[in-house]
Amino acid sequence: MKKSFRLVLLTTTLLAGAAQAEDVTLTIESWRNDDLTIWQDKLIPAFEAAHPGIKIVFAPTAPAEYNAALNSKLQAGSAGDLITCRPFDASLELYNQGNLADLSGLGAMANFSPVAKSAWQTDDGAATFCMPMASVIHGFIYNKDAFDALGIAVPTTVDEFFAALDKIKADGTYIPMAMGTNDQWEAATMGYNNIGPNYWKGEEGRLALIKGEQKLTDPAWVAPYEQLARWKDYLGDGFEAQTYPDSQNLFTLGRAAIYPAGSWEIAGFNTQAQFKMGAFPPPVVTAGDECYISDHTDIAMGMNAKSAHPDEAKTFLEWVGSSEFADLYANSLPGFFSLNSTPVKMTDPLAQEFVSWRDKCKSTIRSTYQILSRGTPNLENETWNASANVIKGTETAADAGKRLQEGLDSWYKPAN
Repeated sequence: MKKSFRLVLLTTTLLAGAAQAEDVTLTIESWRNDDLTIWQDKLIPAFEAAHPGIKIVFAPTAPAEYNAALNSKLQAGSAGDLITCRPFDASLELYNQGNLADLSGLGAMANFSPVAKSAWQTDDGAATFCMPMASVIHGFIYNKDAFDALGIAVPTTVDEFFAALDKIKADGTYIPMAMGTNDQWEAATMGYNNIGPNYWKGEEGRLALIKGEQKLTDPAWVAPYEQLARWKDYLGDGFEAQTYPDSQNLFTLGRAAIYPAGSWEIAGFNTQAQFKMGAFPPPVVTAGDECYISDHTDIAMGMNAKSAHPDEAKTFLEWVGSSEFADLYANSLPGFFSLNSTPVKMTDPLAQEFVSWRDKCKSTIRSTYQILSRGTPNLENETWNASANVIKGTETAADAGKRLQEGLDSWYKPAN
């Protein structure tokens, strides 16, 4: 009897071991260490439940260390099977070095628009090497209580926008707009590249700039600086020394009525602000104009070209490209919006307001991110500086455009 029991036990153990041996474990490399619990509690269990035999380990690195750590692992042959991709040049370099596989043939790629894929493609668009995951959208977050108290309607045109700012300033209860120029990047990111697409017509202008068919001295590229120059009167005393966290605090404490925003602020603002919030897209120049939004590609996922489990990795990436993942990810991280063509209904009302703009406006990405910031001077960093200078009044809009174009001309020669 004992021998029979031991035999059954041994057989059961061997069978369990064989089943366990068949499981494949894939490791994800990422710089997003702030969403570890979301991967562990929501995303990975959903995938593993539908794909028995494939286990996922999410192993993030601190953001500032990610690029260096990933490159070291790739060189040593110890990198994970799945690699979270930053937009544009850093990931393109990984692909050019043979570290990322070409994913163009995956079926889920059909779920993404050319704009969504552009951050993870070769310059000619022939190869796409990361499955798009999410973008961030720019616009303006406002204090609904302040707008209601002052009888201000949400502005839809530039004239209405400045009329609203004038009304807030005249009342004196609130700083009209919370933004500083100390850190420079927000003047460009939430300033120039927020309002600019309505002037240069989004992708039409951005691609024309890359092709050399438009210049930063053209009216469509100078006009956003002219608008930024007008912001100075509405930013409150001492805005020149005001840091990014200062601006966040001014708004969430209820001292400012409008915040030029990126959607990544949503989760933090929801926990900090004690008032009702709303959001509006960058106002169009003239009533009836087509509207454009900066819907900036932010994060994607690729496959280590040397993965020992390419089939399983591709199965996971097909899932990342699915509508199921899109819904789970976007609602777990409000403000990071799915790039999937299938619309995702957001449970967070502020996030839903931002993403609803895709239905009425054309999406584009930040004008400096693709190709145009590979040389010295770096156009992205120069745009930070120019935007801050124009707001402060230390450089004119025309001079800023001229300086940036001269810098670009010094190293960049359009392919055509």
